[in-house]
Amino acid sequence: MALLEVKNLGISFGGLRAVNSFDITIEKEELYGLIGPNGAGKTTVFNLLTGVYRPDTGKVLLDGADITGKKTIDISRAGVARTFQNIRLFRQLSVLDNVKVGLHNRHHYSTIEGILRLPNYRKIEKEMDEQAMELLKVFDLDQSAHVTASNLPYGQQRRLEIARALATEPKLLLLDEPAAGMNPNETGELMDMIRFVREKFHMTILLIEHDMKLVSGICEKLTVLNFGEVLCQGTTSDVLNDPQVITAYLGE
Repeated sequence: MALLEVKNLGISFGGLRAVNSFDITIEKEELYGLIGPNGAGKTTVFNLLTGVYRPDTGKVLLDGADITGKKTIDISRAGVARTFQNIRLFRQLSVLDNVKVGLHNRHHYSTIEGILRLPNYRKIEKEMDEQAMELLKVFDLDQSAHVTASNLPYGQQRRLEIARALATEPKLLLLDEPAAGMNPNETGELMDMIRFVREKFHMTILLIEHDMKLVSGICEKLTVLNFGEVLCQGTTSDVLNDPQVITAYLGE
């Protein structure tokens, strides 16, 4: 069974059909790319998959379970995590506390326990501190655990955002233009990190990206969106050499 199956997904805003008849199938532990010109509908697809938007048509199956149109928090708990093109950290919180936010999907204590610092609160907070530090070590951020997130260099903020997403223990990780704003050296490090995340966490990854060097270097399969519709799907090399795809990007 594929981890993600999307069938006939669509949404309109007013009279504009932003996404139409979108289909995609992603196998477990696959590294898959969603590409297309600006305004093609890629981020809209991510918003549909994560419950930001409710689709007008279609179905989304995650590991066989129907998550179509569910609330964002329920989709997160089902196993979908995402990052954003514009980094969305809790900038005034510490690096450690940013990761702990993701851990709250799995750890709970009552408001009264938190206010009064009761034993269950202290126990859970200790467990989350330990688990967050383990994740930070994986991303070489443990030495910055108590640094305010906004004070991290740009590349480290990207790593922190991915670490926070992984703290929710997702089955599917969605990366929205992770290389945006990065220089070539940072992009190379990002490619290595994405491969590492897939292998270490046995993660299935779907990413949106405009950097074709990154896309061709790590993605096994691609879907190309153009004006909200699937233009081409297949292996990375076949898709990037497709005349329709070249025309869509170059406008020829």
